[in-house]
This record gives sequence, structure tokens and C-alpha cells, in this order.
Amino acid sequence: MGGGSSCSRREKERERRMILVRRASPEVPKKLVGIANRSFKSLRIPGDSIDSPNPFSLTHGIHVFHCSDAVGIVAKLSECIASRGGNILGADVFVPENKHVFYSRSEFIFDSAKWPRSQMDEDFLKLSNTFNAMRSVVRVPDLDPKYKIAVLVSKQEHCLIDLLHQWQDRRLPVEITCVISNHNRGPNTHVLRFLQRHGIPYHCISTTTDSKSEGEILTLVQNTDFLVLARYMQILSGDFLKNYGKDIINIHHGLLPSFKGSHPSKQAFDAGVKLIGATSHFVTEELDDGPIIEQMVERVSHRDNLQSFVQKSENLEKQCLSKAIKSYCELRVLPYQENKTVVF
Repeated sequence: MGGGSSCSRREKERERRMILVRRASPEVPKKLVGIANRSFKSLRIPGDSIDSPNPFSLTHGIHVFHCSDAVGIVAKLSECIASRGGNILGADVFVPENKHVFYSRSEFIFDSAKWPRSQMDEDFLKLSNTFNAMRSVVRVPDLDPKYKIAVLVSKQEHCLIDLLHQWQDRRLPVEITCVISNHNRGPNTHVLRFLQRHGIPYHCISTTTDSKSEGEILTLVQNTDFLVLARYMQILSGDFLKNYGKDIINIHHGLLPSFKGSHPSKQAFDAGVKLIGATSHFVTEELDDGPIIEQMVERVSHRDNLQSFVQKSENLEKQCLSKAIKSYCELRVLPYQENKTVVF
């Protein structure tokens, strides 16, 4: 009797422990297993109808704003986007001390069926008028045309080749309308073959000390959104800048404001610097003095010679120029004061 009772108690204790183990074990509910086996694109918030917009099909937009500082700007920006069903993914704001100006860049997603592109322009225009904005630009990369650019280049090709390869790989969000050079290239060169294969016109326009052929260049670039000087070793006149009237991005193979003008690598080498760099900047009438967009540096030492200075500089130039173009196309660059930029 006593032995049977003890055995019964042990069996009951063993069953109780098994129940506790089952409760503690991390069993995955069947519903969660089903979700895990589905693609992310098919996920839907419980309660949504089948016809609800898929969050993965929403369109991406960018808006930049520059106005006098005032109370409530961020609130109104948020309200403008949220009132149309949009959702802000990220926002950068810059209010410089004692300047009474406001800069912002917002990235958001929206349903283009609920917020048509034309309506978006109207909504942001109203916001701009409310605050008398100096600049209010909205861009929807998937819906808006790509920026049209022309690339000007002289003999050195490393920056041009890098831009062409990035464009081919769709890492550069632009349409290259043409390449213009004051250096004659043979018909069987790598650059010419690439341009011909992709249907990009190439124009060789000779320049002299007395004639820069700027009128001919203006005719070729009149339908572009901005210009890129990829080691174009000619100085554009003030008349050209005024007649073109749009932004021009240049790459300087030196760390501005040091070593302006020609042969900056030799200037840096002769000065015994320990850092060399490259600078992308907007072109102004003053040589190598426009607002800086991007700068990159690399360390050098007493072991470097002039050739290694140049090689390191060329690598920096390629990276710096492409980064500046991408930042510009993504509305990250805003003018600040007379000769500065805000780069979000």
C-alpha cells in the first residue's frame, strides 16, 4: 500500500513537471509561422482591407525649405505631409545662431493615388507662401524626370570615366545629354567608344587664348539643369555664368581654399603638407572661390613623391565629384550666406 502510494505521487510529480516544461518551451504559434513564410511585400496590418495600399509600394519624396525663422514651421511642414496621408521618414533642420533663418530637408513616403504630384506642388506652394520662403523644392525621384547634365572635360579623363561608369551602373541619378571637350580625342578611344555605344553626343570645341567658344557651348547646354566640370581646365567668363543662369559644379584637385589655380598637387608637394585633398564647389566668377559642396582628404608623408601625390589626388577627385553630384540631385545642398552651403 505504502509503496503504491509513493509510486503514484512520483508519477503525478513527473506529469506536473512535463506540463511546466511544455508551458515554458518557446513554441511558435502557427499564425507566426505563416507570417514568417510570407514575403515582406505581402504583409498587411490586421484590420486593413485587401485594397489597402501596400506600404512597400508607397512613393518616396524629398522636400527642402529655406525661409526666415518663425514659430511653427516644423509643425506646418508635418501637417502638410500628414494631411495627405504621407509619413515622414526623416527630417533635418538647421537654424544658425543669430541669423534668423531656417533650413530643412524632409524625406517622406506617400500614396501617389491619394496625393497626386500636381496637388503636392500646390500644397507646398501654399506652405511656401505662408512663410515667404526663399526656397521650397519638392522632388519625387520615381515620378520626376532625372536631372539633365552636360559634362565638360579637358585632357584628363579619370573623373569623366568614373562618372560614365557610375551612370552606366545607375548609381548616378542623372541623364547625360552630352560631353563637351576642348581636347580632341581619336575615334577609337575608350571614351569615344563608350559614348557612341550609349548614344551620348560628344562635341570637341577648340579654345584659344582669344576665343573660348562660349557661345557654342551655351547652345549645346541650354536644355540642361546643371553643368559638371570634370577637370575642364578653362575659366568660364562672367558673361557665360550669367547667360547660363544655372548651377555649375567643379572639381578642384586641391584642398581649397589652399592651393588655388593650376598645379595644386605640385603646390602641396612643395609645401610639404601632410594632408592632400579634393574639393567640389559651385563655379563663380572668382577662380576656385565658389561655395564648397564636398571635400575629401588623404594623408601623405615625406615618403610620397609628386607622382604619388597626383595618384592619390585623382582617386579623391573621382569620389568627391560623384558625391557632390549625388548630394545635389538628392536636394541635400542649400546656399547659406554669401559663400557657404548647408549640406544635409
